[in-house]
Amino acid sequence: MYNYENAISIYCFAVCTLIQAARLTFPSFLLQSSHSYCWRLDWRNSLHLSSKLEGFVEKREEMEIDLGKNAFDIDFHPSRDLITAGLIDGNLHLYRYSANVKPQRLLKVRAHTESCRAVRFINDGQAIVTCSPDKSILSTDVETGSAIARLEDAHSAAINRLINLSEATIATGDDEGCIKVWDTRQRTCCNTFAAHQEYVSDMYYASDSMKLLGTSGDGTLSVCNLRRNKVQAQSEFSEDELLSVVLMKNGQKVVCGSQTGTLLLYSWGCFKDCSDRFVDLSPNSVDALLKLDEDRIITGSENGLISLVGILPNRIIQPIAEHSEYPVERLAFSHNRKFLGSIAHDEMLKLWDLDELLQDSGKTLTSQDAVADGDSDEMDLEISHPKINKGTKRKSASKGTDLNGSGSFFADL
Repeated sequence: MYNYENAISIYCFAVCTLIQAARLTFPSFLLQSSHSYCWRLDWRNSLHLSSKLEGFVEKREEMEIDLGKNAFDIDFHPSRDLITAGLIDGNLHLYRYSANVKPQRLLKVRAHTESCRAVRFINDGQAIVTCSPDKSILSTDVETGSAIARLEDAHSAAINRLINLSEATIATGDDEGCIKVWDTRQRTCCNTFAAHQEYVSDMYYASDSMKLLGTSGDGTLSVCNLRRNKVQAQSEFSEDELLSVVLMKNGQKVVCGSQTGTLLLYSWGCFKDCSDRFVDLSPNSVDALLKLDEDRIITGSENGLISLVGILPNRIIQPIAEHSEYPVERLAFSHNRKFLGSIAHDEMLKLWDLDELLQDSGKTLTSQDAVADGDSDEMDLEISHPKINKGTKRKSASKGTDLNGSGSFFADL
């Protein structure tokens, strides 16, 4: 009589041997998400499914800076090896970094009475602009740490975002959904958009069409037309809060990160409803999106993972780093793209060697591929994971975006 139990045991042993050999040869190829499973062999009970996370993400070397407090935002100097961070206690930190050298803190400035929600270098890196729930915008000198100027009551509500639109214009977004555009030459507010009903979570400027994209806790994507001074388009309410936004595919696709981890893709000009949904990052919220090129983005998720994701075809190329077990708050590139900076809710600022992170990015792995044979490399964009009600995203811990504004705006306030 054929012994099926022994046959199964032999087969399982062979499979596990091959997996172990593959892990030794291609360790980064077997990266898997926190919800993936790995198979292990038990000699008494044959094959068992283990939810233990083994070989989760290949250990990466990174520089660490203990900020002492949680950070809301970071930004790299446009030409020097400097990085700044805005903290929950209202302080502004400035550090000098270098490969294989412990980062050195150059400045610690009490910038705001409340939390420092956004930080950006402006005026070719000569100054740092910060904004706060105290409704003010502050410009600080990089060399001395002294205040250049402060704009009080820039908004009627707490400010979440401040990004650069051009050499002469900047945009700000607040907790009540208001977006303002400022002329830095005339030092006046030239556009005001009542774009959202909840806090502005992120903004992105499409310079070719002079459109300002905004996402919000109300679950909508807005398109503000700067030429016509009006909200030109707004999406329907999505099922959860939109937290981040980037423009991809040479301006043809808008990608939004959400609280449930779904990436919503909108076709340019068709903003009413999303054209695609990518759910492989669910159920962890995607708080940070960083555009690597026209086809790939780097995501920061609630589970602490930093992942490289391809857009159309939509796929998780691979998790590239694990900041910590806490949600990733912000991602940023250094001026030469040598380093990737990340912050989370663990008071640590980490600088990763970007070349090392991306060295195995040619290999593609989705969470489903790690546990199931015969799955297609393409995901079904119509499948939706069960939604998890996590409550309203806190306004006091809003996310940041890019700003390289002009320091002249604050010169004679």
